Order: sequence, then structure tokens, then C-alpha cells
Amino acid sequence: MRPWFRRRRVGLGWRPITWEGWLVSAAAFGLVAAVLVFLRRSPERFPIVILVLAVYAVVALRTGGASAAPAAATRAGSEEPTAPPEPVGTAPVRTPRPAPSGPPMLVVEHLAKRFGERLAVDDVSFEVAAGEVFGFLGPNGAGKTTTVRMLGTLVAPTAGSAVVAGIPLTPANGLEIRQRIAVMPENPGLYLRLTVTENLEFFAGLYGLRRPGDRIAAALEAVNLRARADDLCGNLSKGLRQRVGLARAILGDPAVLFLDEPTSGLDPVATREVHGLIDDLRDRGVTVFLTTHRLEEAERLCDRVAILNTSLRSIGRTDELRDRLFRKRLLVTTAAPVTDPAHVFGGVPGVTAWESSDSRGYELTVTDPGLAAPAVARALVAADADILSLSEERHSLEDVYLELISDDVEAKGA
Repeated sequence: MRPWFRRRRVGLGWRPITWEGWLVSAAAFGLVAAVLVFLRRSPERFPIVILVLAVYAVVALRTGGASAAPAAATRAGSEEPTAPPEPVGTAPVRTPRPAPSGPPMLVVEHLAKRFGERLAVDDVSFEVAAGEVFGFLGPNGAGKTTTVRMLGTLVAPTAGSAVVAGIPLTPANGLEIRQRIAVMPENPGLYLRLTVTENLEFFAGLYGLRRPGDRIAAALEAVNLRARADDLCGNLSKGLRQRVGLARAILGDPAVLFLDEPTSGLDPVATREVHGLIDDLRDRGVTVFLTTHRLEEAERLCDRVAILNTSLRSIGRTDELRDRLFRKRLLVTTAAPVTDPAHVFGGVPGVTAWESSDSRGYELTVTDPGLAAPAVARALVAADADILSLSEERHSLEDVYLELISDDVEAKGA
């Protein structure tokens, strides 16, 4: 059940955040006022008032007011992050998440789209689980936007089938699908001479939403823009406009959210804010379909990625794609050349091949770096070699991407 109340971060008490919460609050304070008016001379009025307020407190606590809202990456209306910045020049450390489970939100089978003689999307098949952040990567002209437009019911596929948010992708089901999804393009398309709230009220009316005030308040709370609700969108930075675009996208509480380059043109602070919002959406169970050219962004956010160039080149978790494409290797540097390296490395369990990168550097192909590295270190120490460094060779998502499309004629011409 959606919480009715939220404990105030500053001061005492609870703040109603839904119409049910406001109704309970109005009833409680109306009853208190009636008791004070009609029993103003009775000594029983104070115990009755205390009883009403106690019941109100119990209802607030039981319906979501037991704890404060989780701290967001930024305070409302602030451009400054509250989380410590990541070290410059290092890849973000990402705790592995368990694979999303449950029924898939997107099922695509042999989807294709042709525009005249040009084949834009060719025989694409994949599934996206509920609550998953799914990255859709590829060069310009690869068919990413066309795929999103097909799944969003904006263009009809030439061949193949799909199920979107549990609904078969057919012309007859277009309206029902659009009620279960949201699409946020790279340019959110806000009316700059309207305030944030006026923009959301306008789109809520287009969507035909019931109780738009509650939806707008919840959306602004989700993107930390309550303090900027009355600001003109034309006076906001691009990062804040992107957050307004996200608020508009989640107004209808979509099951699937399509995001097209949500951080394009944003500075690092605004980019991190958007990343935090995407993580929050994942935690709420929203399935996010993310198209981006920022490979480090996809590696940081996505549970799985698909690499497309008209047809699907590969799909899976980043570590799975690395294991498919690259050999596992250890990189060793010693203070002086190793005497008889063939004997030293050849007798180490798990080392299948080795080669010298220079007079003091060696690259070892191994079956399991975690098991082979200690054995290699022991073998080098036994051979009286001074180890300067011993590390596993790491490949980024960019390496995977370039390996998959480097020899692709279409990609080179995109």
C-alpha cells in the first residue's frame, strides 16, 4: 500500500502525502475543533482531544510515517550533491545486484522494421525483467530509436512480435500499452513560460489522470523538486529540466519507462543526479529501458546491456560479455627479467599460456585469475624474482562495445 504520511525531516509530526492522508488529517482536526467548541466548558474536552490526537498519530505511524523519507542525492532545489564525489579518473564501484526476477515486462521476438529499401531493425529478440535497468547501446543509425518507437506504439513493426508491460503489441492494444508506459526523449519538450507545476498539470490533463494534484506532488517529491514547483521552467538549468522531464514521465506511474539519452549535455553533477533518480526508479520496481552513447553510464547503471547495429550483436551482463570476448589474463611486472620464465610460469596450475610484453613484463593467460594469481606470486618468489606488480587485466564495456562493432562496415559508416 502506498504510504499516506511521511515523517517530517525537520520538526515534529507527520506530513500527509496522499488524499487519504489529507482526509484523515482533516477529519482529526475537524473533530478536535468540534470538541473544543461544543465542550468548551466541560472538563472532558481535554481527554477527548488527547484521544483523537493519539488515534491520529497511530494512523500516521501505521500508514507510512514511521520513518523519514530516504535521503536523496541532492536536497530539493539544490545543485550541490550531498554524496561524496567519486574519485576523478576511476571507474565507479558498483555493487553487483541480484538478477531481477519475476515475469518479463518486455518480450521481443524477431522484431524488424523496414523503411522502403532500408532495413532499420533486423530480427531483434530479447526479454527485459520487471524492475531491470536494461541498456540499449549502438552507434548512430543502429536502430535504437526505431526499436523504442515500435515498442512505444509510435510506429508499427514490419515483422515480428512483442509484449509490452504484459500486453501484446498490436494496433488494437496501442492505447492500453501507452497507459502502462512512459517515454522520455533526449529533449523533454517542456513549456518554458509555464512553471514546473503548470507543465505537470498540463500533461496530467493530457494523460487523463485522476487526482492530478496527488500525482504531481508525488512526482515532484520523487525528483526532489518540491521547492522549485513554482519556478518557470525557462529559468531552470538543463539538469533541473531533465528532472522535470522525469517527473512528467512518472506521473502516470508507468510499469516501463523508456529513457533516450537522459544525461546528454549535462555536467557531471547533473548527470549524477539523474543516475540517482534512475536507481530510485529501479528500487521502486519500474523497468527502465535506457538508450545511451555513454558506455561508462551504461556500465554503472544497467543490470544487462544489449549491443545493436541493425541486428542484435550481443546481450548480457557486462562481466558475462567480457568473459565471452576476452581471455582472462594476469599482467606481471618484475624488477629484472625472470630467469627461465618458461619453467617458472609453465609449472603454475591454471596458467595456459604466457608471453613477454617487454624485458620485465609478462602476460599470462589463465583459467581463473583468483586462483592463479597467488600461485604465480609464489612461483616468482621461489625463483628469486622481485615482483613490482601483479594484476588482472580488466576490460571495460567500451572494450566490449568496440570489439563487437570494430569490424562492422555499417558501424564504421554510421
